This record gives sequence, structure tokens and C-alpha cells, in this order.
Amino acid sequence: MQSNAPAEPSQYRITLFFGPEPVATKPSTYACVYNVKKRSWKGGIQVSIEITQRQIDRAVDSISFRRWLAEVLFGSIPADGTELAGRAHELFIQAVCRTKLDLLLQSGIAQENQCLIADTYSQELEETLPDKSAFITSYVASELDILSGDTSPS
Repeated sequence: MQSNAPAEPSQYRITLFFGPEPVATKPSTYACVYNVKKRSWKGGIQVSIEITQRQIDRAVDSISFRRWLAEVLFGSIPADGTELAGRAHELFIQAVCRTKLDLLLQSGIAQENQCLIADTYSQELEETLPDKSAFITSYVASELDILSGDTSPS
């Protein structure tokens, strides 16, 4: 049996498995599923991180993501900029879910597949997001192959 003792997120190897995908039984809720492997574990687990549209909207506002995206894409929007903006939004949700996963890992996690429901860590997520804006925007910029000298919102 594994202990639920808090651990540093660096003790884990984390890979996005899929998402964001709508949660069938919960309207306006999305989930990203991550494979999580702690160095001391023989095998990994899958952790589903749920997030509501309201949480996403608050996160967008919290780090001024729309403004950042408009500034980064200014002058480099391809013929179909809406496709790129849609992909950026998906990547944003992945990064916010990853931030929520980090909160779970910091509090301790058992070696079993699990689902972190949307309401869990919602307040902590809101408090953490301003400090994670550089991570989130860097992740989106990297995945979109956007080179930007300053990936944090101004």
C-alpha cells in the first residue's frame, strides 16, 4: 500500500494521455487524462483531471490569456487563424489541468487510477494561476511552435 505523503512533482514522470475531452455525464466539463509514474512505483497510473468551463474562463481572465495570444499571433496569423486559436485554447486547458494535477501531487497521491473532480482544488487553482502564467503561456507557445521573446502576459 502506498503512502499519501506529500511529494515534489519532480519525483513524477507525467505524460498527457489525451484531452481535453468533454465529460459525457457533466455538461460544460472537460477532462485531461495523464499517465503518472513516480520513481519508486513499479508501474504508473492514470489520473483524469476535470475542469469546468467556468474555471477555464476564470483562468483565461486571471492570466490575460486572450490578450497574450493576440499579441503573440499579431502579424503571424496564418490564413486560417481560427484553427490556430482553437488549438491554443485546447493547449491552454491542458496546461491548466496540469497545474491542477501538480496541486494533487503536492498533497500526495495513491498509486491507483483516479479522477480529480472539477470542484477539487478550485480555490487553490485560482490562487496559483497568476504564478503559473509563464508556465502556461510557454507551454502553449512551445506546442504551437511560436517563437516569442516574452511569453508572459504584460
